[in-house]
Amino acid sequence: MGRYVVRRLLQMVPVFVGSTLLIFLMVNVMGDPVAGLCGDRQCDPATAAQLRREFGLDQPRWQQYATYMGNVFTGDFGTAFNGQQVTELMSTAFPVTVRLTIVAVLFEIVIGVTLGVLTGLRRGRPVDTTVLLLTLVVISVPTFVTGLLLQLLLGVTWGWIKPSVSPDAAFGELIVPGLVLASVSLAYVTRLTRTSLAENKRADYVRTAVAKGLPRHRVVTRHLLRNSLIPVVTFIGTDIGALMGGAIVTERIFNIHGVGYQLYQGILRQNTQTVVGFVTVLVLVFLVANLLVDLLYAVLDPRIRYA
Repeated sequence: MGRYVVRRLLQMVPVFVGSTLLIFLMVNVMGDPVAGLCGDRQCDPATAAQLRREFGLDQPRWQQYATYMGNVFTGDFGTAFNGQQVTELMSTAFPVTVRLTIVAVLFEIVIGVTLGVLTGLRRGRPVDTTVLLLTLVVISVPTFVTGLLLQLLLGVTWGWIKPSVSPDAAFGELIVPGLVLASVSLAYVTRLTRTSLAENKRADYVRTAVAKGLPRHRVVTRHLLRNSLIPVVTFIGTDIGALMGGAIVTERIFNIHGVGYQLYQGILRQNTQTVVGFVTVLVLVFLVANLLVDLLYAVLDPRIRYA
């Protein structure tokens, strides 16, 4: 296991470098950040040249990237064009988004897996058809529509929640935004669990366990569910990074100043340092989540061994 982890960590290095290089090049060609600093007016040549020297934009692309990566390994993600350190923005944005992601993932695990098990064991029955129709509706409706409807009903009409979240964004305030963020993924987890459970239900090892006279709950939990959760764990693991980076719509609806909000502001103002810095951390989140998912395979299925 230890050798496998070391090998995976070494494989993550070129993936990280390649991903950050691609992001750096894409962000830096989306527009002239100096022009964005001057607003509607065009910067005079002397001011534009001074700003480019100050932020290192007068250097070749490869040199800018090399400087950026060298600073990243020391914990310096650069300075935003407003003079604020990107790490300061991260210190306020990431804790909020992490809490929001935890709430969303809990909804996926608790509700999604539970409904998937319920429908997988009762495939073809009315409860199965009802849940499939509901998940199809959730997948079909855009997130911004779901968020706005829940905000209008629960926050404005009924007054059960605050229409917007306070700056500290405690877990209690993030229940509805977390449900909105997890809604589509929750529907996919339900369908994925249902399909995997229904397929494994016909497997030989399940028939053998039933023929041995094992109790039904033990057959489901110890044999059927553990093997059926492997594709579900894969989806949830890769979805963690997607939830953190894709929370722009949800955070805008509920006025949450998290990662999605900062990315939106960075793109809107062509603040390349902010965008590249935040996306670099999200790449690390993706890589670590995928590594943890691979290690969880061995826990769920004892037949999987890593050399």
